Amino acid sequence: KPRGAKLSYEDKKSNQELARIRVLGEHVHRKLKIFKILSLTYRNRRKRFSLRFNLIAALYNYELHLPQTESS
Repeated sequence: KPRGAKLSYEDKKSNQELARIRVLGEHVHRKLKIFKILSLTYRNRRKRFSLRFNLIAALYNYELHLPQTESS
């Protein structure tokens, strides 16, 4: 879009759809950083990095599919 111009309705919808997809990826990345698998230098055997990464990803996927409970 030119500077100062407004986006069309179609462009706004397209940006919203892209943002919905992007935020899902960012949530996964954040979760992997919480487990410190991506945020720090991996100091263990390289051979086991992929195994641990896959285990953390599996835990995240499992957590994603658990039924949501209301916290009290």
